[in-house]
Amino acid sequence: MSGHSKWHSIKHKKGALDAKRGKLFTKFIKEITVAARSGGGDPEGNARLRKAILDAKNGNMPNDTIERAVRRGTGEEEGVNYEEITYEGYGPGGVALLIESMTDNRNRTVAEIRHAFSKNGGNLAAAGAVAWMFEKKGYIVIAKSAKSEEELFEIVTDAGAEDLRDDEDNFEIITSPGDFDNVLAAVKEAGVEPQVAEVEMVPKEYKKLEGSEAKQMLKLMEVLEDHEDVQKVSANFDISEADMAAAG
Repeated sequence: MSGHSKWHSIKHKKGALDAKRGKLFTKFIKEITVAARSGGGDPEGNARLRKAILDAKNGNMPNDTIERAVRRGTGEEEGVNYEEITYEGYGPGGVALLIESMTDNRNRTVAEIRHAFSKNGGNLAAAGAVAWMFEKKGYIVIAKSAKSEEELFEIVTDAGAEDLRDDEDNFEIITSPGDFDNVLAAVKEAGVEPQVAEVEMVPKEYKKLEGSEAKQMLKLMEVLEDHEDVQKVSANFDISEADMAAAG
């Protein structure tokens, strides 16, 4: 079992992303800009940019905004230079966290992230402290109501998936980063729309949290993910549905 998909699912159900659409657009723009800067402005030859544009379109970002972000990344338009920094830390109960950020002011960002940790039962750690607890994987979450386990297993393994896990309400599909696009395409061709589909840092094991620690961990996740410089947060916590509900 993993608290990972539950966290994604609970945000999805609450409509948290829609409520923060302005901040979400800022994150999309940063990712598109950096992807275009690092790999060129042609999405056909730049997988990271292709994924960033797809995410932005799925988030209803206007095409002209997407195109402007690409041009800023390639230098065709003047824009802000963002630096990619990954922070590591510990949350309540010793939970490991990786925070992927993009910032134009390193000092401001690290100070604000350190403050978020200290206010919510955690602490920022040195580089390398927790990164070894994660591995980069394709991660796709499917509602159990979408397909039977047998059907889904056949679809995703034929496409190259490494594993299919049962997580109570959902199925979690794990792939290598290189096979992610093929597996995602196979899932969609089967008429299934994933709840989550990302290449991200997946924990090798999870820490079970309950009660006040669970509530404090969820608060820390919300504060970090709401920060305008934070693109993605990975954590190795497992929290029950009951504690999720109790935390609101």
